[in-house]
Amino acid sequence: MLEALKSIRWQDIFDILIVSFIIYRIILIIRGTRAVQMLVGIAVMFLVYFLARELDFLVLYWLLGTFLSSIFLIIIIIFQRDIRRALTQVGQTPFTKSDEDTMHVMEEIVSASHYLANRKIGALIVIERETGLKDYLESGHTIDAKLSKQLLVSLFLTASPLHDGGVVIRKGRILTAGCVLPLTKNPYISKQLGTRHRAAIGLSEETDAVIIVVSEETQQISLVQHGAITSNLDKNILRSRLDAIFMPKEHQAQSLWRNWLNKS
Repeated sequence: MLEALKSIRWQDIFDILIVSFIIYRIILIIRGTRAVQMLVGIAVMFLVYFLARELDFLVLYWLLGTFLSSIFLIIIIIFQRDIRRALTQVGQTPFTKSDEDTMHVMEEIVSASHYLANRKIGALIVIERETGLKDYLESGHTIDAKLSKQLLVSLFLTASPLHDGGVVIRKGRILTAGCVLPLTKNPYISKQLGTRHRAAIGLSEETDAVIIVVSEETQQISLVQHGAITSNLDKNILRSRLDAIFMPKEHQAQSLWRNWLNKS
């Protein structure tokens, strides 16, 4: 045992740390997306492949062997969106606003979402993160104004000509409104979800943006990220979710305390 430890080089330790970090980042990227289910399916196929070899199922073994021989090409084809999203995140700068500014921005978004939901006004709010949304900004109309609850609400009023599209927010500013977003092609999405929800899921499958959807039919507020949708959020839960995504961990306790006071 001692001899084995002595044979370990500093390069080996550094190598293991790099690989561990890469695996960790991959898990973060695919967590909550369809990629997890696909990886489980591929793992099951590998298991059946080895069982077929041990049990001498020649036809099944040959069939799976032929399929798995091109597994790397298959993975690239299946996970092309996730791979593209991961590559676009390399070298990007994180959310650079101060903690106070971030808390104010999140509070304005939460208040506007709650106001719109109570009045059955649909909304599609996109919060840009590390992946740039330039391709989608070009489909909308430039606003470039400081974010406020009043401005955000006014953009989604039915009298506004921009109310049907998405509003994109970057670093506390409303960049554009009326943006056209890509609809998801996931066949497993509930048929009850409308165009706004499908557009939010579609954008989250291609970028790391966080999208808030307000349904004018059900008055429900939904949060979409990485292809996964969480619905029926009240004001406090939405605030907590946004704080967990955008705020440093040392400030999340303050947010929990604030939510407790609001409930009491």
